[in-house]
Amino acid sequence: MTSASKKIRLILSLRQSGIIDTALLTAMERVPRELFVPEAFSDRAYEDTALPIGHGQTVSRPRIVAQMIEALDVDDRVKVLEIGTGSGYQTAILSHLCRRVYSIERHRELLRGAEQRFTALGRRNITTRAGDGWRGWPEQAPFTHIIVCAAAPEIPPILSGQLAVGGVLVIPVGDERHEQRILRVTRTEDGLDTHDCGPVRFLPLVEGMPVAPGASGQAESR
Repeated sequence: MTSASKKIRLILSLRQSGIIDTALLTAMERVPRELFVPEAFSDRAYEDTALPIGHGQTVSRPRIVAQMIEALDVDDRVKVLEIGTGSGYQTAILSHLCRRVYSIERHRELLRGAEQRFTALGRRNITTRAGDGWRGWPEQAPFTHIIVCAAAPEIPPILSGQLAVGGVLVIPVGDERHEQRILRVTRTEDGLDTHDCGPVRFLPLVEGMPVAPGASGQAESR
């Protein structure tokens, strides 16, 4: 089966699983997932499964990516903050749906690879930085939409504080030993309203930056 056939089969399976946003499915069809996974896994790019991308990280399974973006409910007028660029797969999809994507990744090598892919694909509405996702991107706040690609033990106050009133945060909440849930959090004049979008399994959202080789336990500078 060709990559094109596998992609069509994946899109059909996403639709059958309940993903009905046509713009989202079109964006996923336009993004070549095989470019966002290591070459050794390129033949599995259109399986609905998470795949390793190095540094102990994975690219999420397409169904979870679709579910979280659909919950985010974006359009081409908004700017989105993404925590966890990874290989850039979800970022690229968002770039087809939003006015601008601001994406943070703590692993500089992963970020460099993602930036090269964005350039190769001509995605010019993505702004990236290497940094601590727990801190968000205060210089660009407030955001109407924030999506987090790692699980936090609770809703991070700094991130919810960077939401505009009426803004939406989609985030997995829970730890690795217990059940995690995707939460859709809406900021209101009075606080936060949360909606449970179902179970999920993500790596933890880690504070700080990775330790640079030979740095004797000192974190990398930002």
